Amino acid sequence: EWESIYEANQQMSIWPWSDLVSYVMRYARPKKPEVCNVLELGCGAGANIEFFKWLGVNYFALEGSPTMVLMLKEKFPEFSKGIQVGDFTKTIPFLERFDIVVDRASLTHNDTKSIQRSLKIIYEKMKPGASFVGIDWFSTNHSDFQRGTKLKDGFTCSDFNRGQFKDVGLVHFSNKSHILELFKDFKIKTLEEKIVSKSIPSANHIFASWNLHAIKE
Repeated sequence: EWESIYEANQQMSIWPWSDLVSYVMRYARPKKPEVCNVLELGCGAGANIEFFKWLGVNYFALEGSPTMVLMLKEKFPEFSKGIQVGDFTKTIPFLERFDIVVDRASLTHNDTKSIQRSLKIIYEKMKPGASFVGIDWFSTNHSDFQRGTKLKDGFTCSDFNRGQFKDVGLVHFSNKSHILELFKDFKIKTLEEKIVSKSIPSANHIFASWNLHAIKE
């Protein structure tokens, strides 16, 4: 679904996500950027790449869309070897181990089993003491949790006929206990739920998501 979306020039966010910048700077800012390896899961149109370029880290990314990867390799030739097409729920092909792994609403477009499998793979690729920063993991308090067709796991929905999740395939929603279970191998240092109630023009619509910082001990 996302390859089709990007081919249609949709969801082309190009500015760094403020919550991601805030979390990295507050909880995971590297002391020695020149030796810090950062992996971004699902980099999309590359919204966060300029931020990591500014930090001076070694940037890597796995993105499922060949269209986006080709575009980003041309736009950021200095990172071309580190930006690859791949499915992070199956494998992370890089030989490097990572100091920081960031995900802004990418893992949340998978079902529970795929997220669990991916987090185990990610954990093995992280250095001891490394940080995982997760931004906008959609919450079960989100209005759209009641609009999609639920899969058997009870947290994943599909077939949204309207709203922000129309035509994007699977969308995973979490409550606090589910987040804690998913990250049972990590130590969660910070977990915050962001709830935004939109009054105009969509009255009574609630956007709700989780931001988190976890470490590998």
